[in-house]
Amino acid sequence: MRRIAFLLVAFATVAGIVASSARASGHADEAADTIFGIKIPPGYRDWKLISVAHEEGSLNDIRAILGNDRAIKAYREGKLPFPDGAIIARLAWSYVPSEENNKVFGRAQSFVAGSATNVQFMVKDSRKYAATGGWGFAQFKDGKPDGEAKLNTCFPCHVPVKARDFVYTRYAP
Repeated sequence: MRRIAFLLVAFATVAGIVASSARASGHADEAADTIFGIKIPPGYRDWKLISVAHEEGSLNDIRAILGNDRAIKAYREGKLPFPDGAIIARLAWSYVPSEENNKVFGRAQSFVAGSATNVQFMVKDSRKYAATGGWGFAQFKDGKPDGEAKLNTCFPCHVPVKARDFVYTRYAP
């Protein structure tokens, strides 16, 4: 019995140390609020993949679009509007040619993700964000929120896809 009690105390102590170390690390998941009051959701990099995209022009980036469990369930069921609590994340990296891969292929054809550019979130809360179609928007660079001017352009950009609950990305199972 003493051994079990000792093991429980030891486990609780180690768990407490790990938890406090994670908080003290200043990880980007603890970033400050944006104007919509959105923080980077913990564990978002472990969410399921919705799709990938490449934007040309001045952005010239490659993107992974991820969703939390509520967003993924809505996508899979084809449910619109998305339910409150659904969160969609967009991770972006610069789109760069891979000289290493191109040497293997013998011609220029390979592109890879370069440096990270930013991460964006759409958070569904139909009451809190009623003025913006039920969605709150956030954008972070290096774990810090972008300014208000940048976020004020989010909703107007999504208005053309109002029929899809303001979401551009289609599910790619």
